[in-house]
Amino acid sequence: MTAWIKIYKKEMKDAIRDRRSVMAALSYSIGTPLIMCILFIAMIDKFSSPSALYLTIENSQQAPELMRHLQSKDIFSKDTLPEGKSAKAITLTIDEGYLYAMQHGELATLTITADFSNDNLRSSIRRLQRELRSFSREVAALRLIARGVSPEVIRVLDVQAKDTAKPEAKGGFIIGVAIFMMIYAVFISGMNLAIDTSAGERERNSLALMLSLPIRVSDLVLGKLLAVSSFALFGLCMILLVSKIAYAYVPWQELGANVIIDGRFALYMLLFSFPLALLAASMQLFVSFMAKTFKEAQSYLTIVLILPMGMAMVTGYDIGPDMLRWLPVSGQQKALMEVVKGNALPWDSLLMATAITLLLTGALVAALMKLLSSEKTVFSL
Repeated sequence: MTAWIKIYKKEMKDAIRDRRSVMAALSYSIGTPLIMCILFIAMIDKFSSPSALYLTIENSQQAPELMRHLQSKDIFSKDTLPEGKSAKAITLTIDEGYLYAMQHGELATLTITADFSNDNLRSSIRRLQRELRSFSREVAALRLIARGVSPEVIRVLDVQAKDTAKPEAKGGFIIGVAIFMMIYAVFISGMNLAIDTSAGERERNSLALMLSLPIRVSDLVLGKLLAVSSFALFGLCMILLVSKIAYAYVPWQELGANVIIDGRFALYMLLFSFPLALLAASMQLFVSFMAKTFKEAQSYLTIVLILPMGMAMVTGYDIGPDMLRWLPVSGQQKALMEVVKGNALPWDSLLMATAITLLLTGALVAALMKLLSSEKTVFSL
C-alpha cells in the first residue's frame, strides 16, 4: 500500500513546485467567479433599471397624448437629446392622418423603422413596442367608456398567478451558469498536471525510469490519478470560496432571485464532484498517454474537454433532453440545481449518473494500465 502513496506524494510535490500547474488551477478558479460577478451586475443593471431611450420621432405634433405617454416611460425624441447622450437608430413615424383617426375613433398608423437583426437595438425595439401596445389598450378602453360600454366586456379571463417558488429558485438561468462554471473547474484545474505527469514525464525520460523500479503499474496509475484528482478538487474548493465572497456583492434582489453559496451547497458540490474529479483525471491521463508529445496532448485535451463543457452548458440552459440527468456531468449538475432551489434530491438519477461515472473511470483506469504495460507507450514508439 505504500508504493502508490509515495508516488502520490511525489506527484503532488512536483506539481506544487511547477508554477504552471498551480497557476492553471488557480487562474480559472479565481478569475471566473470575478468575471461572472461583473457580468451578472452589468446584466442586472441593464434589465432592472432601463435608461432613457432617445429615438427619431417623425410628425410628433400629430400625437401629443402619445408623446406624453412615451415620455412618462422615459422614451424621448432625439430633439431633446442632452449633451453626451446618443440616440438609438430607431425611427417612429406617425402617419399624417393620425390625429384625424384618433379624433374619429378610426385605426391610426405608426411605423417603426430599424434594423431588427441588430442585437444592440433589439431590447429597445421591444421596449418601444410594449409601450405603444400599452397606450393602444388605454385608448381602446377610453373609446368604450365614451360609448357607454364597460372595458371589462372585452376581458374574458382574469388570470392571476401565485408564485410559490423560493427566491433561490427564481434565478434558474443564473444558477445553471454558476454551477456549470464550478463543475468545469474540476476538468480545468488538473489538466496541466495530467499532461505534465504523463506526456511531460515521458519526454523527460523519467517515466521509463520510474517503471524500471520495483513498483506495479497499478500503483503508478493510482498515484497519478489521485494526484490529478486532488488538484481538480483543489480548484473546485477555490472557486467555491471565491464565488461565496464575490456573489455576495451581486444585487440579486433586483431580479427577485437569490444565489447563496453556503456550507450545505459546498458540501453537496464536493460530494457530487468527487466522482467527476476521478473521471476527469483518468480521461486526461489516458488522452495524454495516447499522445506522442506534450503539445499534442494539449491539443487533444482541448478538443476532448468540449464534451463535458457542452453537456454542462446544455444542462445549465435547460435545453437538452431529459435523459441527460442520468449521465455524468449533467446528472450531477441537475442534482446540484435542485439543491440550490431547495427541492428534494433526485436520488434515482443522481445514483445512476454516479454509477456511470465510476464505471467510465474504471474502464479508463484499466485502459491506462494496459497502455503503460506496453513499451510503445512508455517510449512513445
